[in-house]
Amino acid sequence: MDFLTLLVLARLLTPADFGIAALAMTLVATIDMVLEVPVTQALIRLKHIDKSHLDTGFTIGILRSCLLTTVILALAWPFAMLNGDPHLALIVAFMAAGPAVRGLVSPTMTHFLRDLRYSQTVIIEVSGKLFGMTAAILVVLNGGMYWAIVANYLVTSVAAVGISYIVSPYRPAISLARLSDFSGFVGWLSLSQTVAALNWQGDRFLVGVLAGKEWLGRYAIANDLAVLPTQSLIGPAMQPVMAAFARINAEPERLRLAFVKTMRFTMMISTPACIGIALTADLLIETLLGPNWQEAAPLLRLLVLSVMPVPYYQCLYSLGLALNRTKTIFRLNLIDLGLKGLLLPVGFFLAAVPGACVARILVSTSMVCCNALVVRRLLGLGIRQQLRSLWKIAVAITAMIVGVILLRYALRPAGLPALAELLTVSAAGAALYGATLALLGERFRLNAL
Repeated sequence: MDFLTLLVLARLLTPADFGIAALAMTLVATIDMVLEVPVTQALIRLKHIDKSHLDTGFTIGILRSCLLTTVILALAWPFAMLNGDPHLALIVAFMAAGPAVRGLVSPTMTHFLRDLRYSQTVIIEVSGKLFGMTAAILVVLNGGMYWAIVANYLVTSVAAVGISYIVSPYRPAISLARLSDFSGFVGWLSLSQTVAALNWQGDRFLVGVLAGKEWLGRYAIANDLAVLPTQSLIGPAMQPVMAAFARINAEPERLRLAFVKTMRFTMMISTPACIGIALTADLLIETLLGPNWQEAAPLLRLLVLSVMPVPYYQCLYSLGLALNRTKTIFRLNLIDLGLKGLLLPVGFFLAAVPGACVARILVSTSMVCCNALVVRRLLGLGIRQQLRSLWKIAVAITAMIVGVILLRYALRPAGLPALAELLTVSAAGAALYGATLALLGERFRLNAL
């Protein structure tokens, strides 16, 4: 649904429209992450949950939403003046309601997550996005321009929270009786979230201020397409993975095996998707977004390579939460921030927005090494062992890359329409990847984890 919404809006809006919405979203998302309180994660890892735990989590959510709204509204006007666009203040003010409402989701959803039951989560997520997509399309068709993006963001959050109380009833009550059960877990993780916010949104601040709204619009939509494999395919799976890790965190050997299987499975899915997008970025942009977005194709090709290692970190992040090693997560995010603070400005200075994208690739490559060292320390899993579990994927990816490049070269004289070439190349690349894995003895099983 996110993908379909993106396609519709990209066809009807300009890069500048996306740019102004992306600027507003950058501020809101940064404050949202800085003030994030991981109530759900804290509840999942508790051995026993009673009504007082749920009430405390709900109360923390209310306090956090009030603080979040106050901070965003206070910064809206200065942020708009800094970017030279008074319209930004109103957009930011409306967008602030999204994360503020989302923090009030029914805390009883935790019971389903702990029991690895996700039908309720599916209902909430799908319904919320359906309402958001409908609102966005209605607004843009009525000439609302960038307000369609605002409507999608706001309505999705409000609908999801409302539906959470239908599928998982809860009687609200104000209480901080169990605050001590949250404070120790939240401390380092909140610091980590603050650093992560700067990591994930800092590049947009840089591009928006130095390159302008149109380039930020191209950069934002390229980034949104680039993160689809990791955010939409892998991201939702990490919550049950964290719950599963938490269940076996007292069994080192079983936890080690579960981590290796999870890492291999996520990389097996996300890596070919990312490489495929990089190899066909020009065709994807032309087919999906149209001629107004051609300058986003080189950015997409670079950005999708920078997010390719993200599933590895997502597995490590779930492991860290399950082991209550939030301080370790904070340190990793701090290293990431330091590298980005050093390399992104240099990349932008040397080659503008494409240079910043190359800098992101260098940062993500460096962080893979750091993450591998942390996994070795947490699980006693050597770097060679980690690489050994991925060699079949690496071979299959190499075969896919060579095959797709040769096929695109062979198809060039035919002058196929972009859609026809995209479908042909994608099907051939997927078949080659799957066939190579099968020849190497890799078997796809639903019970692999």
